[in-house]
Amino acid sequence: MLSVRRCSRTGCTELAVATLTYVYADSTAVVGPLATQAEPHSYDLCTPHAHNLTAPRGWEVVRFEGEFTPQQHAAEDLTALADAVREAGRVDRPVEIVAGAGTTGRRGHLRVLPTPADDQ
Repeated sequence: MLSVRRCSRTGCTELAVATLTYVYADSTAVVGPLATQAEPHSYDLCTPHAHNLTAPRGWEVVRFEGEFTPQQHAAEDLTALADAVREAGRVDRPVEIVAGAGTTGRRGHLRVLPTPADDQ
């Protein structure tokens, strides 16, 4: 399955193949292969924008030397993710009772809290 992320440049609708990040302390812009997930302080770029990027005067651009290709997700990764989502959503999963918590319990990453009437 190919990535469906698009280039971050305004008006560009091409598929993203590279990720741009900045290292402000070193005045460096880094253009590398597409990151596995979108990050708030990085920018996805298409092939033309990744190859033609320029930085402000005094800044250095470090660019991946290979050819940028659209990222592919392994079928096993997607299947594992789907299985994890299904497991988390199962209603028949047992609830772990947290020791000393009375009527509160734990279900995966969720906590069961007592209703206000139980507190009185």
